[in-house]
Order: sequence, then C-alpha cells, then structure tokens
Amino acid sequence: MWAIVRKDLAIELRTREMLSSLFLLAFLVVLVFAFALEPERLAGAEVAAGLLWASVLFAGTLSLDRSFGIEREAGAWTALALLPIDRGSVYLAKAAANAIVLLIGTAALLPLIALLLGTRGIAPSAVLPVVVLLGVAGIAAIGTLCAAIATRSRARAVLMPLLTFPLLSPVLIAAARATAGALVGRSASEVGSWLLVLGGFDIVFLTAGWLTFDYVLEE
Repeated sequence: MWAIVRKDLAIELRTREMLSSLFLLAFLVVLVFAFALEPERLAGAEVAAGLLWASVLFAGTLSLDRSFGIEREAGAWTALALLPIDRGSVYLAKAAANAIVLLIGTAALLPLIALLLGTRGIAPSAVLPVVVLLGVAGIAAIGTLCAAIATRSRARAVLMPLLTFPLLSPVLIAAARATAGALVGRSASEVGSWLLVLGGFDIVFLTAGWLTFDYVLEE
C-alpha cells in the first residue's frame, strides 16, 4: 500500500501535473472573485472560507481526474487488479496520495486568499489545520473513487464533476462553516458539530470506497 503512495507522490514531485493544475485553477477562481467583487463585500471570514473551499472543490475535482491517468494511459489498469494486496488498499493508497497533494495545494492557497482579501477580523485558532485536514480527506475520498469509476469512460471529463459535486456538497458546507469559525478564533467545541459532520463523512466514504473498489476494478 505504502509503495503505491510513494510511487504516486514521486511521480507528482517529478511532473507536478496535479499540483500545478490544482493551484493554477484555484488561483484563477480566487483572482476572479477578488477583482469582480467590491472590497467591502469580500471582507470577513465567511467569504474567505467559502472561496477557499469552492476553489479547492472545482480545482481539486479537475485535478483528481488524473488520479488513474498513468494507469489508464500506460495500460496498467489490469496491473492494479493483479497486485498481491487487498484491492481496497489500492483505493486507500490512491486516496492518501491525492489527499497529500490537495493538502499542499490548500496550504499554499490560504495565504494567497489572505493576501488578496485582507486579514481584517481574521484570527485563526488552532482548530484550523484540523478542519483543513478533514475537509481535504473528504474531497480525496470521494474524488478518488469517482475518478476510478470515470477513468475508462470517454466522457470522463463530464462524468467526474457530475459524480463528485452532489456527493461533496455536505463536506463543502461543513468545511466552509467550520473554517469560517476557525478563522475568527473559535475553539474546537464551538465548531464541534461541523467537525463531526466532516469526520463522519470521511469515515463513511473511505469505508465505502474501500469496500466497493474491488467491483470498480472489475468493471
């Protein structure tokens, strides 16, 4: 399992394909909003949190489409099915590698949003990294599974957003609300309900992906 994670991360570090597309697309989304709206309408933690997760959602969905790109282009899809490990572990490995890439992109996006929108009223609490980690894990969990489902479809560029956006709406709402609270200094107990939603979403979809990936590889 960890060999797959290391392989995917090594390829990403060499090519920077997913990370560069993720950051560029997210940067463009933030830039459009920063210059399209009036400065007073951009002020506040709620706007920053919503813009952050909307950017990560759109850019991350398009980037995660490349999760199985190497296997698809190299004809190695069958090789994944023949690996001498549980097939659910292949999914977990792919999801872990994708989560690391998304986490790096999100961490780079946070200071950019603060620079463009300003930091008035922003005083992040220690719970912010936990919120980001749980939110990114949720996007990686469902994005990786949907990428595997769509990878052999000719319309995968269209199918990927259609599959992911409805399923990711709970994590997007919960992550935005928890991030907005964390940005104004609220503690874990004050945003605890949203953290529970994020944690529950991650557990449910990671488990679902692990259990169903065997069938996804067979199709």
